Amino acid sequence: MKFRYAMVCSSNQNRSMEAHFLLKRQGFDVSSYGTGTHVKLPGPSLREPNVYDFGTPYKHMFDDLRRKDPELYKRNGILPMLKRNLTVKLAPQRWQENAADGSFDVVFTFEEKVFDMVVEDLHNRDQVLMKTVLVINLEVKDNHEEAAVGARLTLDLCQEIEEAAESWEESIDDIVAGFEKQHRRKLLYSISFY
Repeated sequence: MKFRYAMVCSSNQNRSMEAHFLLKRQGFDVSSYGTGTHVKLPGPSLREPNVYDFGTPYKHMFDDLRRKDPELYKRNGILPMLKRNLTVKLAPQRWQENAADGSFDVVFTFEEKVFDMVVEDLHNRDQVLMKTVLVINLEVKDNHEEAAVGARLTLDLCQEIEEAAESWEESIDDIVAGFEKQHRRKLLYSISFY
């Protein structure tokens, strides 16, 4: 694989991790992040989410929720999701604190407000490298079924970008137009520098 990829959602739990898991299995150089201030997982009610700091190991969250209500968190898919996350990496990471991870060629976001935050963050960084980065938003609802569909669509798009390789900047408009027509999904994208 020619490029480094980053998958970004709000909490680095579901959408970004499903895509990270799938791309990693396919041999891509991929990382994943969240843009929120905290990691939020559903709780017993909408007013009672489970809130963790970024960097809290997935294993800790898994054990915590299993202790609180194993049936609820198994039924709503949170425990299986955390179990999958454990196989991918140690803990959720925050996009705004990823400078030490090096630069990426392509960044996927799965929600427009996350796309805006990533683009803004890239513009605010010290542009030392003046390296181009393609940021693409593929809108994906934050549920397990949609995350799986979004991950497969992301993989398709990554494979097309890989095929374009050196000329991706010239062919990105055609790649996006073809993808939108084939999948009936609108994409947002931006080419930034950092």
